[in-house]
Amino acid sequence: MAFHRFNRRFVAGLALTGFMLAAAGCQSSDNGILNLGFGKKTDPNAPIPPQDPKVLASQLQAYCPKVTVRDGTAYFNTYAKGAPQPKKKKADATQDAEAAAAAQTAPDGSIVDPNKDPAKIIYQASISDVSRDCSRANGQLTMKVGVAGKIVPGPLFAPGTITMPIRIAVMHGPDVLYSQIHPYQIQVSDPSTATQFVFTDPNVVVPEPSARDYTVYAGYDDTAPAAADKKSGKKKKRAPATN
Repeated sequence: MAFHRFNRRFVAGLALTGFMLAAAGCQSSDNGILNLGFGKKTDPNAPIPPQDPKVLASQLQAYCPKVTVRDGTAYFNTYAKGAPQPKKKKADATQDAEAAAAAQTAPDGSIVDPNKDPAKIIYQASISDVSRDCSRANGQLTMKVGVAGKIVPGPLFAPGTITMPIRIAVMHGPDVLYSQIHPYQIQVSDPSTATQFVFTDPNVVVPEPSARDYTVYAGYDDTAPAAADKKSGKKKKRAPATN
């Protein structure tokens, strides 16, 4: 009887020990039972795997290129030009040149362009906001680009119609898909306050993009050809416009 009791206790002890070892083995494994991943812990600080770079057709259909104002094209100033001076003798011309050079130097030592004297500003135009709207048809993307801004009269401003050269361009990498200068005119009557304006180019048509890689630029382009002189009927010469 004692032998049977001992045998039963021994077998029960072995079973209990095996169960505890199996449980310990399951708890210490990072990969779970048989490396099947059961019970595997997730690190909250682990980096998120990269997304698929492919653009879905639905995303491309909703793509409307963003409009950017290039550096240096958000402002457009016009200056009054002085009356032509009579010809002088060489000695007098040398003295005048030295005096002009001294006058063109600011107190801080910087050079002042005599053709861009702040005291001779007629008006300053600036762009404050841009917008766009897109539609697609027949393999083409049509954009309506809007430009909003204001005109601030300068010391030499007189009420009347002013013309601002606004360029809209669409780029695909180095390729120019669209580029147009618009001589936008606006009537300004109050020289004591700024005048708001909104310009729209409703017909910017380019090939429909196959990727989200179009760039639209809006801004002033003061290299645009000058308007014809009303008195002489001749056009003033300026540097040709560049895309």
